Order: sequence, then structure tokens, then C-alpha cells
Amino acid sequence: MRTTSRGLIAAFALTPLLAGCFAPSDNDAGGGAGSNGRLRIALAIPPVQALSPYSNDATVLSKLSVAEGLTVLDKNGAAAPALAKSWKQDNATTWTFELRKAEFQDGTELTAKAVVNALDHAGAAKPKPRVLSDVTLTAKADDADTVTLTTKSPDPVLPLRLASPAMAILSAKAYAQDGKVSPVGTGTGPFRITKLSGKSAATLDRFDGYWGGKAKARGIDVTWIPDGTARANALRGGEADIAEWIPTSQAKLLAAGTRHVVSSVRTDSLILNTGKGVFTDPGLRAAAREAVDGTDLVDSVFGGYADRAQGLFGPAVPWAADLRVPVTGRAGAAPRARVEAETKGRTVRLAAITNRAELPEAATVLQQRLEKAGFKVKLDVREYTQMEADLLAGRYDALVFSRVTLLDTGDAVAYLASDFTSDGVYNIARLKDPEVDKAIRAAAAESDPDRRHEKIMKAEAEILRTDAVVPLVHEKVVQGVATDVDGVVLDPRERSLVDLDTHLK
Repeated sequence: MRTTSRGLIAAFALTPLLAGCFAPSDNDAGGGAGSNGRLRIALAIPPVQALSPYSNDATVLSKLSVAEGLTVLDKNGAAAPALAKSWKQDNATTWTFELRKAEFQDGTELTAKAVVNALDHAGAAKPKPRVLSDVTLTAKADDADTVTLTTKSPDPVLPLRLASPAMAILSAKAYAQDGKVSPVGTGTGPFRITKLSGKSAATLDRFDGYWGGKAKARGIDVTWIPDGTARANALRGGEADIAEWIPTSQAKLLAAGTRHVVSSVRTDSLILNTGKGVFTDPGLRAAAREAVDGTDLVDSVFGGYADRAQGLFGPAVPWAADLRVPVTGRAGAAPRARVEAETKGRTVRLAAITNRAELPEAATVLQQRLEKAGFKVKLDVREYTQMEADLLAGRYDALVFSRVTLLDTGDAVAYLASDFTSDGVYNIARLKDPEVDKAIRAAAAESDPDRRHEKIMKAEAEILRTDAVVPLVHEKVVQGVATDVDGVVLDPRERSLVDLDTHLK
């Protein structure tokens, strides 16, 4: 199998093979599943909001090459042309983008008016997409193929921001009056969604009107399989051509030619709720941090497919290690006697999602460590789709979570702003710390790339000082790919999986 890295791009028991889960699409003229040039893909996390780009579903649209933004990230993480063929910065807050000639999958033309409509809907979405949590964006059509974008304050990484899957440009048909957004048949990518079957399956056909040329695969049949062992079984049994996020416990059971390891920008952490409950107390947060710090999860849980966390950013973020700032000013850890006294009659509700098989096992290890430190802990393990609303509402005390730190923009500031600023739209830790806000704002305002990286790492140190998040490991993602598949995209940012070149041999 040839792979590309281009930027265009709680159950542990063995489960039965999912025979028949990849049924032939209605467009197959005969043959079995996967025949006639169609790819069968097993994805891990079922749609939360019917593949709305304003939810965590957005990455599915980029993984499957359904929708595009004005820009895209190249293999080095720089902004490259997508629906915009070029752009220039007019002044500190104003940018002009020239559009390429393209059409939407419903047959309508890509115009400046359509781009403005899409960006206006993204800005008005509630909640806002994470990528817009720290910026106010205004779009104006200058003529049929020129768009001017203005930000309220200088945004030196706007082209990177526009590459976010959440900033996908869809046709006018996608946007309903009730605020719902549907990418079914409304994107611009080489594959068009023709059918979405709730949270279980989707059918995609090749879009022959794609501006970049015809895809080599005739279509894609997607099945969401939350259980990691079942995904691995689907690949082993020939039920899937591609299976993402193979659990590390299953990785070595795959044939060597079907197991592909990617050093990911994904960091797994223990997130503590600083807004209410037990962990509003900095001393108790520090006690929790000391209890789990040094936990040997790399080998015991991840089977060696991870690196022990050094901070929020791991080896897949190459500039982070040399710029890391020592963490100072942390609260002292409460001793066991104080932990027991302060938490008497109170239970720490520790959450973990099942969609990444290692997280519930890691949560069990952390539960034992926290109880040894004097906390009483109750585990709550569910699929992410069943848990997201409670997480965002602050109904948990702690969460074992896996986060792709450079997913939203390719620029770390967007991740820090959405997850750790006082008004961040994905602030699960409910952190409100003026020094953290100040450090992140300073990084956001910096236009020089090297100095921006330095300020990002200063912000990392400020965040870690609060003990709102305790990094555990930096993951290596295992992707399962059948040997008769060519051109799968192995992307450290986990935004891309298939593109124009992905096909059955």
C-alpha cells in the first residue's frame, strides 16, 4: 500500500465480526461489498449533529473529502490554496481572497456571495465553532469571485483559521432557517454525500464536477463502529477496506502490512472541572495531578503506541520541546488527610469515552491512583455522542480526554483559546484565570511565527500552572488499511483519510 501525507487533504471483550455491515450501495450494479471501485470505511465516532460542520462532526467532512474551505493545510502545516486560489493581506485586519472556478455538488456555482453566506452562518452559529472562539469575522463580496474578510482585531493566522473543517463552504441549500446545516449534497469536494442513515452509515458517490479532477474511487460506503475491537475485526475479516483508530490492544493482531502507525498531535489528558465541585480547590487539583503524574500508561495501556506527555504538545509538534517553559507557581498538593476531610461525603465523577478504547482502561488506572490519594471516585464511561452535552455543561468533576491539539486551525492558539480561555467555547475545564487569558491573547496577537511559538509555550506553562489539565500521553494513532488499498492519507492532524488518489488496486 502506498500512503500519502499531503495536506489536501466501554467494551474490551472480543466482539463478533460485523458481517454484512458494509452492504453494497444502491448504485452498485452487482458484486459484493466494496466492488466496483467503492471503498468501505469504518469510522469510530458516530455523528453528533448529522455531520454539521459546526460540531465535532466537521472532521468527517474533511477526512472523506466532502467539503472544503477557502484554504487547506499543506504537509508542513502552512496555509495552501483550496477554494481560494490566492489571497493577500491588505492591512492588519483586512484580507482579500480570490476564488477559483468551482461548483457545489448541487450544481450551483461557487461565488463570492455563496462564500459570504457560508461564513456568515458560521459566525452566527450557536455555539460558535471552536475555531471562531477568539475572533470576530466579517465577510463582504467585492465582485463575483473576490471576498474581503475583516477581523475585529489583527489575526495574523487567518488563512490557517480558514482551513479548519468547521469553516467549510457549503451551498446556500445547506443552511436551514432553524440554524441546522446539512452537508448532504452541498459540499465542493470530490465525494458527495447521497445518503446519511442516522448515526450508523453514510453513502458517498464520486462528484465528477470536482474542480480538482475525478477521484479514482467510485464512491465510499461508511459505517460508524464505536467499538474499536469491532473495527479491527471488520478489517481483519474483509468487511472494511479502511478502519480508523485501531485500539492498541488490537494493533499487533493485525497483519503487518495492514497496520500503519502515525505520530499524532493528539494528547490524552485528565481534565479537572475548576468551575464547581471538588476541583474548584487548587490544592485538591494539585493532589490529583500528583496522584496521576508518572502513571505508566505508555506500556500498560497503550502497548508502546504513545509517548509520555511532556506538556500539552508532543513530538508531532516539532517546535514545542525546545521552547517549553518550566511551570512555576502551582498550588501545593493537599495531603491525603486533607483530601479525605475536604471531600467527605462527596464523590468525584470521572468520565471517559469509549470511542477510543484505551481511555476507559486509562480511567480505571487513574481511578485507582486517585482513590489511593484519598478521593472517592465513580467512573462514568459512555460514547462521546452520549456525553458531549454533559461535558460542556460541566456535569463532571474530571474527564479522561483525547484532544487533537492542532485540529482546528493547525495553529495552537485556536486550541488554547477554545479550551482554556474564560469564554472559550470548548472550555470543559471551565477555567477562568486572568493570567491564562492574558498569555493566550499575547500569543494570538503575535504575527512573527517564531515569537508566536514562544508565546504559545508561555501560555502552555500558565495553563499547566492551574492544574486544570494534567497531560498523560501523546498518542501514536494506528490506522488499519487493507493491502489492496492505495493512496490512504496518514495525517498527523487526523483531518484527512481519503483524497483523489485513494482507491482499490
